[in-house]
Amino acid sequence: MDTPATNLLPLMTHTSANDIVAFRHSEAITVRQFLADVEQIRAMLLPGKHVLNVCHDRYRFMVGLAAVMTANKISLLPSTYTNETINQMLRFAPDVFCLNDADNDINLPQLRLSDLSPKSEVHKNIPIPLLPGNLPVGYVFTSGSSGSPVPHLKRWAALVGSARSEAQRLGLFDGRKYTVLGTVPPQHMYGLESTILIVLQSGGALSSPQYFYPADIGSEFSSLPRPRLLVSTPIHLRALLSANICLPTADLLVSATAPLPQDLAQKAEARFEAPLQEIYGSTETGLIATRRTAQTDAWTLLPGLHLTKEAEHLWVGGGHLAQKTEISDNLEVLNKEQFLLQGRAADLVNIAGKRSSLEYLNHQLNSIPEVQDGVFFMPEDGMPGSVSRLIAFVVARGVDAQLINTKLRERIDPAFLPRGSSSDRVGRVYNAAEQLCPE
Repeated sequence: MDTPATNLLPLMTHTSANDIVAFRHSEAITVRQFLADVEQIRAMLLPGKHVLNVCHDRYRFMVGLAAVMTANKISLLPSTYTNETINQMLRFAPDVFCLNDADNDINLPQLRLSDLSPKSEVHKNIPIPLLPGNLPVGYVFTSGSSGSPVPHLKRWAALVGSARSEAQRLGLFDGRKYTVLGTVPPQHMYGLESTILIVLQSGGALSSPQYFYPADIGSEFSSLPRPRLLVSTPIHLRALLSANICLPTADLLVSATAPLPQDLAQKAEARFEAPLQEIYGSTETGLIATRRTAQTDAWTLLPGLHLTKEAEHLWVGGGHLAQKTEISDNLEVLNKEQFLLQGRAADLVNIAGKRSSLEYLNHQLNSIPEVQDGVFFMPEDGMPGSVSRLIAFVVARGVDAQLINTKLRERIDPAFLPRGSSSDRVGRVYNAAEQLCPE
């Protein structure tokens, strides 16, 4: 989809400076305040063209993202922030600097967003920026077979088209202002589309804090005005339903990152008294299809998208996509609008909103000097209600599993670290050299 620079699209679709765009600890933040914060941060940005936005607070992330876009800079959005990833980002963009709202050990020039001007100092109305459709917004990264992340450039028109298509499919253009709470980070494609861009392009508001524990999530969700939307994952939904807490009524639930079992979808709909839409997509394509998982196995493409088969491979194109993209999963096409997902491609691993490949994980494992050989393995789901964890089998004579885990933590995101107890035989590092060839 080639979009000329003269095709200007608004940063946000809110119609009044007094509209609410975020809630931070029950305090409402208006469009007026948001645009003033964006203007303030834009004036403070460091000289580099590329920006790593690691803000934990979702509102500050959104402010940083908007400031970077309006300054004609480009965000880098890797899936993790290990030392190895930061080195890879530096090789990709040597001028990169970091936006953050807390102390971190990322070895990059830093700009803190934790001290924005207080609300009382905002007196003027700032017009909503209009951005060129072909504006490069950011690079998202997929795991490369060589261990180097593969960049995918996202332009403003494609992101706007995706966000508006999602909002339309979810029914957010019904005249009401939805409040969105996300349990997934905004730095990754699902969180970016479904908790940030969808708010900007549907006139809604987001919940700013990033909570981890079910009780905190439930409490925050209860405090938000209705209609309210929960953007989550199967693991987070299962944790919420398993916790002995009072969950508020929702108006809509959204899930992605891993296939959602139908029984879990049905339980979530009953507990939250709201329909649940599951999202299908990828880092390369963003959102391309949805389904009401509690009622059907079939996925329905977003308007304008179509699947084509070429040389035994499926491709998706049209709609908001800038170019035709190959589908890495196994799909059974039912008709021009619907398909069944027959299973994720064997090499892909999706955990808690983060995506990697076994090939990339194996590369990082075998890059540890003490490791002679090693491989990651994702077991099939066990008992109903259980969550499978990655296992790593390693040959490393004279080195214990704890050291290997420590070395892995420097190279891969913690979501993909093997973990678990010795009794469950799931999520552990097994050192074959120690078990089979003791000294």
